[in-house]
Amino acid sequence: MPVVDVVNLNGDKVGQLELADAVFGAEINRHLLHEASRWYLNGLRSGTAKTKDKSEVSGAGRKLWRQKGTGRARVGSIRSPLWRHGGTVHGPQPRSYDYAFPKKKLLGALRSALASKFADGQLMVVNSFEVKEPKTKLFRESLDKLKLEGTMLLVDISTAENKNLALSSRNIDGLELVKANEVHPYHLMRYTHVVFAQPALEKLQDSLKKSATRRQHEAEPAQEKVKEKPARRSRKAEVA
Repeated sequence: MPVVDVVNLNGDKVGQLELADAVFGAEINRHLLHEASRWYLNGLRSGTAKTKDKSEVSGAGRKLWRQKGTGRARVGSIRSPLWRHGGTVHGPQPRSYDYAFPKKKLLGALRSALASKFADGQLMVVNSFEVKEPKTKLFRESLDKLKLEGTMLLVDISTAENKNLALSSRNIDGLELVKANEVHPYHLMRYTHVVFAQPALEKLQDSLKKSATRRQHEAEPAQEKVKEKPARRSRKAEVA
């Protein structure tokens, strides 16, 4: 069973935490990580692009000239898409880019992301994000003691209860704070280092371990139902 050191905000080791093999020893599925990240980014798209069709552009609805006898091409409206300042055909309209994504695939991607961060040595656990006062400078000094270079993702058990942490970290460039129940595979793969509060990691690990165990139990009956097909008898043998 893998083990990770638990440190405080001063960078001193204060204990160890055993990690579940079902989560941090899972196979890293890069294609699943790509699918989960693409689904997350599509959900962030505003989808407000819009063009005006023939019924929305300005212009009178009368016929410009009679159908025959003028020698000119027939035309029915000044708002025709063929004309300058006319309507746009098949242009973009407001829409949602979100789509359904199976929960089992999302949990599998989350396990893969955690396993990848642990394998790369980019996962750290602190005993707690205890911040006495909402001062960005003091919190920045505490993070410097952890000796982590690059961008960071902080995962706490609850951001509402720890308001000093939210106020101290919101103005630091290259740092994001999320709750344990809202962490996404895209968050884990976007930032260089992931720093978990110990209660947050324990809660997330328990939920992922239960889902992995449930998936194994569901797969076992399906394997038992698979039976070998009987050998097919040839027609010659039946005639004989």
